[in-house]
This record gives sequence, C-alpha cells and structure tokens, in this order.
Amino acid sequence: MNVTSINNPAAAIGTPAEIPLAPAARKDQHTLIHAVKAINASGILGEENELTFVVERGSRLAVARIVNKETREVVEQIPAEYVLRMAEEINRG
Repeated sequence: MNVTSINNPAAAIGTPAEIPLAPAARKDQHTLIHAVKAINASGILGEENELTFVVERGSRLAVARIVNKETREVVEQIPAEYVLRMAEEINRG
C-alpha cells in the first residue's frame, strides 16, 4: 500500500517536510491510514489492486486511486485527471 503522501503530505505537494500538522489533522491522517490499510487487507478491490491516496502536486487536491499492485497502472482515480487539470488551471488564473 502506498501511503507515502499520507505519511508526509508536505513532501507530496513539494513543500518542506518540516511543516507540522495540527493535532486534528494528525488524527485524521491516522484514521485515513488505518482505513486504507483495512480496505486493502479486506481484498474488496481484488488481490491485484490496492487503494492509495496522494496529494496531486499541480492542484494540491487529495486523490484516491485504485492501482494494480504489479504494473502500478491506475485502474480508477477520483477525482478524474481532467478535474485535476481544470483545478490546476483555475489556481494559475
């Protein structure tokens, strides 16, 4: 399971890793990590897939992905890639 950006959200968005999380954010982060681990352990996504969460660099939005464990191919993503690109353009504007 890929929780890199969950464990270090600052690194996922290209900001210094020293940014401290507020206590409420730490609790939410901890809850999310456990939920992702539980979903992946349940096998509900199939043995070949896993749920991952990342913070997309361009838009800085949280992204949920179902990824093939072997090929690392994104099977499904929420929000969709076109939504992330629109958000990125809005942020630039």
